Amino acid sequence: MTDLPKKVAVIGAGDIGCGWGALCVAAGWPVTVFDASARGLERAAAEVPQRARALVALERASQGVVERGLLEFTSARSLLQAVQDADWVIEATPEDLLLKQKLFDSIEHAAGPEALLTSSSSGLPPADVFARCRRQDRGLVAHPLNPPELIPLVELVPSPRTSLANVQRAQGYLRSLGRVPILLKKAVPGYVTGRIAAAVWRECIDLVLHGVIDVDELDRAVSLGPALGWAAAGPHLTYHLAAGAGGVTLFLQQLLGTFESWWADLPTWQRLEPEQQRALVHSIERVYKGKLEGVREVRDRRLGAIVRALEQSRTA
Repeated sequence: MTDLPKKVAVIGAGDIGCGWGALCVAAGWPVTVFDASARGLERAAAEVPQRARALVALERASQGVVERGLLEFTSARSLLQAVQDADWVIEATPEDLLLKQKLFDSIEHAAGPEALLTSSSSGLPPADVFARCRRQDRGLVAHPLNPPELIPLVELVPSPRTSLANVQRAQGYLRSLGRVPILLKKAVPGYVTGRIAAAVWRECIDLVLHGVIDVDELDRAVSLGPALGWAAAGPHLTYHLAAGAGGVTLFLQQLLGTFESWWADLPTWQRLEPEQQRALVHSIERVYKGKLEGVREVRDRRLGAIVRALEQSRTA
């Protein structure tokens, strides 16, 4: 069993950083947030408590535990103050490789020797993110979906030099927070969720631009159809919300280049060759052999819960 962190340091007070902070606070963990800008720290001071308390209203956290966590929620005036006693350092800065490399170089010099270091990158290779670190065995990507305090899935992407012990430690921390860590065997651009999201969004963009369907109708179709539960919204609305007040214009300014790089890297094949069909069948049957009835029951129960929740939210 993984020991719980005595202190979590969140570096970066954007939407993801505040979400991580709210999630850890709601578990009653001591959290310190640092951001290079005074405006970021002001945002965190207001938004982390607000988002943590919102989890109580959503019945995702206990009010007593949240309030206890908020008593130990602080803002740091320096990177050193934030990370020096932390057991877990969560980096949540913009998707800029050079920025992250410089930051982890500084974090490594300031943090304790046993601190776990994770990046919230949405698609950068962890070997590149931690390239400047001497101790690359304790660094890996822990990529949350947005908002981190609500969506339980977290992609864990170790580098070839990340130790198994630290992978397991990260899994333990995340499970203690009620997250569902999914471990990737190797890094690919966009990881798994980013690649799937990029492929779906590209098709959705194409359908809108070619006049097949209006944005609102398409978002409703996606959220209630093949991608049931896409943050309870379709891709266009999801990304319009993701950038806050800046909307989809700001989202495109910040992340269009990232999505374009993923689109360029997505597969383009149009046919499954016989040997590929056999490999695919073998993989699926091996994993689910003897489990289909149980899996079907779980699927139907989860889909039923999602549909009920969406219906309730529309009538509330």
